[in-house]
Amino acid sequence: MAAKRGTKTSMKNMEKELLCPVCQEMYKQPLVLPCTHNVCQACAREVLGQQGYIGHGGDPSSEPTSPASTPSTRSPRLSRRTLPKPDRLDRLLKSGFGTYPGRKRGALHPQVIMFPCPACQGDVELGERGLAGLFRNLTLERVVERYRQSVSVGGAILCQLCKPPPLEATKGCTECRATFCNECFKLFHPWGTQKAQHEPTLPTLSFRPKGLMCPDHKEEVTHYCKTCQRLVCQLCRVRRTHSGHKITPVLSAYQALKDKLTKSLTYILGNQDMVQTQICELEETVRHTEVSGQQAKEEVSQLVRGLGTVLEEKRASLLQAIEECQQERLARLSTQLQEHRSLLDGSGLVGYVQEVLKETDQPCFVQAAKQLHNRITRATEALQTFRPAASSSFRHCQLDVGREMKLLTELNFLREYSEDVHLHTPPAPGTTQTVGMTAVLRMPQWRRRHPLPS
Repeated sequence: MAAKRGTKTSMKNMEKELLCPVCQEMYKQPLVLPCTHNVCQACAREVLGQQGYIGHGGDPSSEPTSPASTPSTRSPRLSRRTLPKPDRLDRLLKSGFGTYPGRKRGALHPQVIMFPCPACQGDVELGERGLAGLFRNLTLERVVERYRQSVSVGGAILCQLCKPPPLEATKGCTECRATFCNECFKLFHPWGTQKAQHEPTLPTLSFRPKGLMCPDHKEEVTHYCKTCQRLVCQLCRVRRTHSGHKITPVLSAYQALKDKLTKSLTYILGNQDMVQTQICELEETVRHTEVSGQQAKEEVSQLVRGLGTVLEEKRASLLQAIEECQQERLARLSTQLQEHRSLLDGSGLVGYVQEVLKETDQPCFVQAAKQLHNRITRATEALQTFRPAASSSFRHCQLDVGREMKLLTELNFLREYSEDVHLHTPPAPGTTQTVGMTAVLRMPQWRRRHPLPS
């Protein structure tokens, strides 16, 4: 009884391993990508359709597809379409591969299909045949089916041909490997065709072929190519593409992989205490990383604020110096301007001189004209050697901050953090290694002599 409860618990805990990375639901007819990740067949076609590869999620009447394609492309209830011809219907239900932009039949160098794998976040080359060249992961399907049975997941089985919201499936077809509602079953099994001879069964999600078939030759796989890391059939063995490759019977590959997997699993199960210890260490490292990272942020912010304070003080000092220079120049220019205005005809000085010249009393004239003559002499010399009393340029106040800007741009930590040190330096037994993030910045020589204000 305890073993049974443990099995059910382990089945529940592995649910995340059974979720498609695209739809985040349990796998349905998963395909194995060349990068070894899995994806639902319907999701794969939808992704390729979004990438512009026609036929992987488009109208089934225009390109080969299967009942497992995306629901948004199939709705006999919402849109009445002309029934497809029997030969096209065969292609429809046997899961083909689509065309792609720019492809021409019989092209000497056909364009390969690239699939953006959502698991490894990379583009995977599917070759010219696209999804038709991929194996179906029957083992994963069986695991999903056992999981559904163990945790009672699923409820009613829905029709695979309806658009959302799909109707509840009432029939299944072993030949078509799909579940149908009444109307969809009639649509895909038209009267007078070979499909009409299919015997309906109860709806199920466990339609699976008896064994893996080679996607190229539709023959049962019997060998494993170690060079290509791919299952092959008898016809694949004699093809030139596998010439000189290391090919072994599938039984040998099965036994070798099973032994390796069993050995690895035995080691993991026998070292659960070590796993738990490392989990605790990682959790502690995560906590210290969060604390150290926040501390580093605060230290960097404080240092940068200190730089800002120094710059602000320097800015105020430089602006004050410019202001004093400007006021001094304006005062000199204002005095010179007043002196020149006094020389204009009709001004006070010229009028005063004209009035003094009318004086006929010689002693009085000499007394008044002596001081006035000095002013007129200076004014005359100013006219002959005119030059503004001050320059209007402030070029001497320009700053060259090229060196400082370079220093600020190159401002960095004294020592960059390297994960290699952490990964290759295990902590001593009984201790926990933390990730240090002390923020120490390189500062210019003048700042080291004059520390920032606190």
